[in-house]
Amino acid sequence: MLRHTKDKFNTVIQKNTFYFFNKKFEERYEGHINAIKESLLILRNEVENRGLNEDLFYDFLRDNDNGLRALLALTGFSNESLKRLITLIRVVEDAQLANVTLKAKWYTEAKNADIKEWSDAQIAKMIKENDFFRRGLVNLFFRGATVPFLVRTLPLFDLKKLSISKLQFDMSAMVDTLVRYKEKGSYSGKRENNPETVIALILDELGITYETGDLNELVRNEANQKRTMDFIIPNKETPKAIVESSFLVTTSSGQGDKSKTEIAVGHLIRKHYPDAKFIGFVDGIGWYVRREDLKRMVSA
Repeated sequence: MLRHTKDKFNTVIQKNTFYFFNKKFEERYEGHINAIKESLLILRNEVENRGLNEDLFYDFLRDNDNGLRALLALTGFSNESLKRLITLIRVVEDAQLANVTLKAKWYTEAKNADIKEWSDAQIAKMIKENDFFRRGLVNLFFRGATVPFLVRTLPLFDLKKLSISKLQFDMSAMVDTLVRYKEKGSYSGKRENNPETVIALILDELGITYETGDLNELVRNEANQKRTMDFIIPNKETPKAIVESSFLVTTSSGQGDKSKTEIAVGHLIRKHYPDAKFIGFVDGIGWYVRREDLKRMVSA
């Protein structure tokens, strides 16, 4: 006998377990957390006994399987952010950045090669097997905040993580790391931190009127496929330009879906608004390292 939607809904509400956890996995992962914590405690003792120096961190990364994870936890860098930063070092031509990170000693790919982001396993292998890469990584954490290119390129929120005071286990720096961990999601989600804000300022300065939201014809005829537009110029009734902005620093499997959706939306706009221009602002290292998704995105 078929159950009504309301019955199914009530079943989920009444029998909800609220949180899922696998006890065996939890116990294993707790061991992983403790290993990183103990690694950091050992590192702190070494810093106190030997003083802060680059060789100490160089040895720590080489000899400790959790060395990189511990260093990221200490500074507040996510694994994702580090992967983006390593990609940035590989693709840009900046003499001082290359000198600090010893790039010429560990990176030999052709200048115009189709860059693919290194996996966690590849980075771990490089740390273990390539002395120059390991030394360059340590240099990055010690001196990265003084490299003009990184000062210009990295958001201040991330640049502040490349701080010697964090490597010294300074209490104020530890509090700073905790606060940045806590506020990362809020920081990323603030409207003022979105590229659309810059586009809006430019349009306002030029005196160009615009609206945001759903296009009228798509609401009426394509309700299941419509999506909110970032800028509709000059208005929803008679759009001349329809603008979407996609600036991505992180990467995810959702980028493929996003690019496919953009293609579908592009077709709908051409169908219902043949005289309007569909314009996309596509930028950010997140797209740079997902080339196939980028190709699909710009094809929209």
